[in-house]
Amino acid sequence: MANLKPLRFIGQEIQVEFDQQPALRKKPGLPDRFSWDGQTFQTVSLLSEWQDFKRRGRMARNMRPENAAKALRRGSWGVGRFYFRVLTDQGRIFDLYYDRAPRNAGDRTGSWFLDREMVRVEDSDQA
Repeated sequence: MANLKPLRFIGQEIQVEFDQQPALRKKPGLPDRFSWDGQTFQTVSLLSEWQDFKRRGRMARNMRPENAAKALRRGSWGVGRFYFRVLTDQGRIFDLYYDRAPRNAGDRTGSWFLDREMVRVEDSDQA
């Protein structure tokens, strides 16, 4: 049985495209394709997805503890990331995420990032 392990950290902002725009701008689904390093990658399948609503930086200190606990479970405005592990048309596996944090007051949308590339390993290769 094959497992996955990180091949390399990328941590770069990317451009994504949807064949049909998401109904909710701050809670998008899986993009149909993304561009990185001069290449366009078509997403073939979604391998897994998860959310992280942890507050970071100064946002971690601006809320009462009981409200912060609720926000950690369900998110709050401008806080949170939606992660997607995808298989591309080139057979490569990537983790990408949408960060809901606004760029600035004039651009309140979030940004997409390519987090890392993963590689399949056989159980016998995991020493």
